[in-house]
Amino acid sequence: MLRAKYINKITEVNKIFLEKIIEKGHVVIDATMGNGYDTVYLGNLVGETGKVYAFDVQEEALTSTRKKVIRDNMEDRVELILDGHENLDKYVKEEVSCVVFNLGYLPRAKHMVITKPDTTLEAVKKSLELLKQNGVISIATYIGHEGGLDEKNYICEYLDNLDQKQYNVLHMEFTNQINNPPQLILVEKKG
Repeated sequence: MLRAKYINKITEVNKIFLEKIIEKGHVVIDATMGNGYDTVYLGNLVGETGKVYAFDVQEEALTSTRKKVIRDNMEDRVELILDGHENLDKYVKEEVSCVVFNLGYLPRAKHMVITKPDTTLEAVKKSLELLKQNGVISIATYIGHEGGLDEKNYICEYLDNLDQKQYNVLHMEFTNQINNPPQLILVEKKG
């Protein structure tokens, strides 16, 4: 039975899907490393034989994430990259089963550094090229901060026009929550 704790936050809803998609040995990308919680979560899902590429433009994010990766003995399966996600194709050469985006700003840090519509869309386009069949891009959009709604709309305008013969695009949102709750967009590359 599904318990309410699974649908009270977009990140928890996302995990329901990620756990169905990602298997041991898979290669995945954390396109917005942040404080490293998703990076470590993905590292657990891919296991010792898998690989996680994690990107962020802030040294603070790498420092925070590196501590968690070392704590959980994942140095051999997690590669931390100090660069924008729009450059992910410079580092990732193999097909991936999943790319995870958490848009917005680094929690508990300067909110002046946020993801941007143009670089995020560039990263999404490159992610589509790297996805293997039945691979998924997961995008958590946070629309409550300045620029967040514009970024979500910019990304959705592109995704809404993807060929349905090649991709499935699912958009989820909480309809009864106040304060602009985050939304989740999933893009599956058809097999």
